[in-house]
Amino acid sequence: MSLVTLTAERLHGAADARLADVVARLDSHLGADPDLSFQVAAFHDGVPVLDAWGGPHLGEDSVIVPYSVTKNTIGLAVGLLVERGELDLDERVAHYWPEFAAKGKFRVTVRQLLSHQAGLPQATPSLGWDELLDHHAAAERLAASRPFWHPGSAFGYHAITIGNLGDELVFRVTGRTLHDFYEHEIRRPHGIDFFLGLPAEHEHRRADVLPMIQPVSDTTAREYSALGPVVFASMAGDVDLGNSPRSWRYGHPAGSGTGTARGLARLMAAAVTGVEGAAPFLSADTVEQISQQQIRGYDEVLHQQDRAHAIVFQKPSQQLAFGGPRSFGHDGAAGALACVDPDTGLAFAWTIARGPWPGGADPRAVALARELGILLSS
Repeated sequence: MSLVTLTAERLHGAADARLADVVARLDSHLGADPDLSFQVAAFHDGVPVLDAWGGPHLGEDSVIVPYSVTKNTIGLAVGLLVERGELDLDERVAHYWPEFAAKGKFRVTVRQLLSHQAGLPQATPSLGWDELLDHHAAAERLAASRPFWHPGSAFGYHAITIGNLGDELVFRVTGRTLHDFYEHEIRRPHGIDFFLGLPAEHEHRRADVLPMIQPVSDTTAREYSALGPVVFASMAGDVDLGNSPRSWRYGHPAGSGTGTARGLARLMAAAVTGVEGAAPFLSADTVEQISQQQIRGYDEVLHQQDRAHAIVFQKPSQQLAFGGPRSFGHDGAAGALACVDPDTGLAFAWTIARGPWPGGADPRAVALARELGILLSS
């Protein structure tokens, strides 16, 4: 079914005719908040069904950093290595990366490492941006660090370090950085408008991530675990993960890739359903492996009770009810989301210039992803 060009007052783009009510609602969001700026895209069984944008800060081709939505690139790159038989999720990390065995990490598996169970959300002493924005420096220090908890006994969000750990693991398996592997094996072959390291010729498209605005009425004190301040110490300093050229030109795989909602939705669809008649780049069996829930419960870093992870990816939870039990994806700190549901065939992405307080996936995006999956598969 071809898309219908939108004639809404504020929302631009195109949508499947079945989504008239969705289009009207998105247009009303823009009318209610003149500062709201978003892109939204969806594929169903590999066919585009929604490609829209609106607001003063984002255009059709604007690219923006969606923060941790970028982590989807780690999970899919790992999935491709699993698909090719080059990486075994149940093998010890030290089999591929011998130095990682130091300080009691000899038995840590790839599965544990990539589901936030390894106890390495920060190194000791804490990492700085010069190390984090490097293909090997932070990984070397993490390999030499003792975990904050006995690996496998708990889990906690490796907010930035999972990017460095994943990068080094891909390098040890392939001899190529994760950035290079993603670029040549995933992004280019599938025409994905989402980059790990924004090329100079695309810099004119870049839009800033705008700061969230705390409502005056919100006087709630943020709660943290004992680990939280230690882990996020690396976020201090002279680097803004979303807006500093150092960051988006490097393209940290845990948090500063750059692209469009259209590109992110295409990435998820290309992996799971294929796009526009092409076969997916992952088999159904591999998708089941990397999207299977590995852990659920209390997050030692974020001090949240209902967090759930697959291999890198987030799984649906009370706060992130974006799809059915086999769906997976990742949100971003400032409101963005990209996810896919193998059962409904829905791949979805949402980018936003100024996310709603207090952060995490925009609730409008979470609800829309779930709604589209149900609507289009019924």
